[in-house]
This record gives sequence, structure tokens and C-alpha cells, in this order.
Amino acid sequence: MAAQTVLFDFTVDPVRTSDPKERQEIAKVLRHELECLFPQLEQQYQMPMDDGYFAVLTENKETIITVRIFGQGLVTINLEYYLEDGKEQLLSFDSSKRLENNIAKKLKVVSGQVLPPLKRGDFARYLPSSDERIIEYDIDSLVYEARSPFQKIQIMHSKTLGNMLILDELQNIAESDLIYTETLMGRGVENYEGKEICILGGGDGALLYELLKEKPKFVVMLEIDELVMQACNKYLNSICGDVLEKRKGDNYEIIVGDCVEYMKKFIADGRKFDYVFGDLTDIPISGAPIGECWDFIRTILEHSFKILKPDGKYLTHGNGTSCVESLELFEEQLGLLKPKVKFTTSKAFVPSFMEEWLFYQVSLA
Repeated sequence: MAAQTVLFDFTVDPVRTSDPKERQEIAKVLRHELECLFPQLEQQYQMPMDDGYFAVLTENKETIITVRIFGQGLVTINLEYYLEDGKEQLLSFDSSKRLENNIAKKLKVVSGQVLPPLKRGDFARYLPSSDERIIEYDIDSLVYEARSPFQKIQIMHSKTLGNMLILDELQNIAESDLIYTETLMGRGVENYEGKEICILGGGDGALLYELLKEKPKFVVMLEIDELVMQACNKYLNSICGDVLEKRKGDNYEIIVGDCVEYMKKFIADGRKFDYVFGDLTDIPISGAPIGECWDFIRTILEHSFKILKPDGKYLTHGNGTSCVESLELFEEQLGLLKPKVKFTTSKAFVPSFMEEWLFYQVSLA
């Protein structure tokens, strides 16, 4: 069960929408076409506007339709109603398209579109892409939800992607996403046998699980959120195996705590690693490298190279390849590191992200 929202957009000649009489004629056409589908439609409210038109219409006080005409030539219709499970939609995509076509013909619109009904309310189906576009997922159930001291944790089930970990409304990993982990670790390119490795973050356990297959000497994983690991151990063990259950083995250990504090301890102790993985925050979408998130990224970079061996590598995910400006900002930060570093990149289309993602391999120059 969910609220159904249907959105219509039309563009007409702004000469018409800037004229009060023409706006009223457009409103009449819209009202007439809507009444063909909703015969008991009543106008509940109309707002006086100098350069536009706004009205609220209802049918049986349950279906609410807002109509707005902008003086600049944009006409919008927003329709919303509640749909019980098993009930038929009041306005299917096909009938919405017919309504759009009828209005387009009557108004002689320049362009028009209708979106399929948006389902809202019972659980989230819409998540943002890396560049903050809305993506609709075929999510059919909420498997787990909780709030830790650090974030909101959800595991949703997708018909095509399997269980998905979502943190603070951002998609992190799904059962479909082995390519993400393999590209992050450079499987087939990097040799982890006999190496010492540090994972910063990685609470879903997927990276640790895959690295252990490569016969490393030892892997230490620093994850701050105990609740994330508990949830993933129970609902995402197809990607993490039993590593989050055991927490410690002959060649690995998971430490629950702030990775920055533990890196400081490693620096003080002179502990060095062949590889450090930054499996933490995505590169922020911003116009400048300022703010708390960028400060955190700089801290992670600086500390990581202090615990890396001279021939070691820092491996991390960046962001979607469409986020060109933010990726450039990150590369500028790499250029400011001392001693100097060099980097390469790799790309992969991640199924649950529904987009191509960029990964970085950074080493001392």
C-alpha cells in the first residue's frame, strides 16, 4: 500500500500563459479533460495570482489534484491518492498517456510528458544516483531497518538485485555487486598473497571476504558501526560469508572503532601495510573541497600514507563517472599530498548503482 502520485508537465507558448484570459481558457481545458476521468471532480481552492494560476481539485475528498499555470509557459498537474494493496490504480500509465495526449491536442502544447505513477509511503523505492538524479528500484520489501549512533541502516530486497544495503538513503552494496568489490581490489591485477592489508570501513564485509580468498598474510579491518556488521552478517551473508560472524581468524581481525584513532596508533607503533583500502565516504558532490566531509577525506589520505610501506598502495572508490567536477577536486587533493603520489583509475558498471563508478589506485611517486 502506498500513495500514488502522477505528474504531468506541459510547455505552451508563454504569450498565452502571461495573459490572464488565456490562462483561464487553459484552466477550463484542463478541468474538462480531468472531469472525463474524474466525473465527480470539485474545485476546493483557487489562489489569485498576478502572473499565474493555481487550483486544488478533489474527487470524493480522497483524490487530490493540483493544477498550476506559470506565466513563463509551464503547466503542471499533480495527482495524488491512496491505493490499498490489491486495488486497481485510478490512473494507470496508459490512461495517463491518453490524458496527456488529449490535453496536448486541445492546448496545442510545445511539449508534454507524464511520469509513471510514483509509489510513496510504505518504504523507499527511489534512491539518488551519484549526481543526485532519482532512480526507481524494483524494491518489494523492507528487510531490516535501524538507526545506529552513526547512521540510518536499511536493507531492502530488490527483485533483480537481491538484498541491498542502504545507509542514510544512499545505496551502498547489493548481492548483485561482486564487480564493485573486484574492481575496488583490482582482482587479477594486484597480488595480495602474503601481504599485510588494512581496510578502513568495509562494514558490509564483502571486501574482507573477497581479499581472504587471495591468501594474504594478515588483514585488519577498522569499522566504526557495529550495527551495520550485525545486519549484513544476517541479511547479506552471500557477499560476506561468515567473516562478520567470526570477527577474527588466523589471518584477519575486525576491530570496532574509529579508523582515524587506530591509524594514529599504527603510526605511533610504526606498523606498516602493503595495502590500505579506503572503503568509507564517497567523494562529495560539491563545488569546492571544503566542509567536514572533505576534511575527513584529507585526514584519511594523510594518515593512510603514513601507515603504507614505501611500495604500498592506497585503493579506494571515488564516485560515479558522471560526477566529473567532484572527481577532479579529489584528484587535486591527491596532487597536494606530501610526499608526492601518483594514481591510476579503473571503471566498472555497478548493477545496484545503475551507473558506472570510478576507482582509484594511489601510490608514492
